[in-house]
Amino acid sequence: MSPPPTASARAWRVLPLIRLMVGAVFLSEGIQKFLYPALRGPGRFANMGWPVPELLANFVGVVEVTCGALILFGLYTRLAAAGTATIMTVAIVTTKIPIWLGAGFGPFEVRTLSQYGFWSMAHAIRTDWAMLLGSLVLLIAGAGPWALDAWRRGQRGDE
Repeated sequence: MSPPPTASARAWRVLPLIRLMVGAVFLSEGIQKFLYPALRGPGRFANMGWPVPELLANFVGVVEVTCGALILFGLYTRLAAAGTATIMTVAIVTTKIPIWLGAGFGPFEVRTLSQYGFWSMAHAIRTDWAMLLGSLVLLIAGAGPWALDAWRRGQRGDE
């Protein structure tokens, strides 16, 4: 009888959960940019001060839908995770850092809040931070063996 797998040998088993979390959120948010354009798409981008908001919001929506679906299926996961990590980095810099500073910078406006500063930013950044870190985990570790990436490379199961 072989010894039970070590914790590090079992660690890859959490990757489907990370893929589900990151992929589902990005897929959903991307779809919503098209379903609710005034609230989540070009209207929101215009309110934040982005130039050419229609073009940028639609581009981000397509990237979110595409990368979210790829991550869910575990196909080209590292490439898709690089895309989602980039989106989250831009979102944090342009929407959360202004909350910390209490003022916009460049073309980026700070939204109206009851208070600004570190703790207000910490509250607002929580989902973005989780999505960024989840994306970085997938960028570093890949999709794991229970994914189309593994099937594509000929790996299966607990390998």
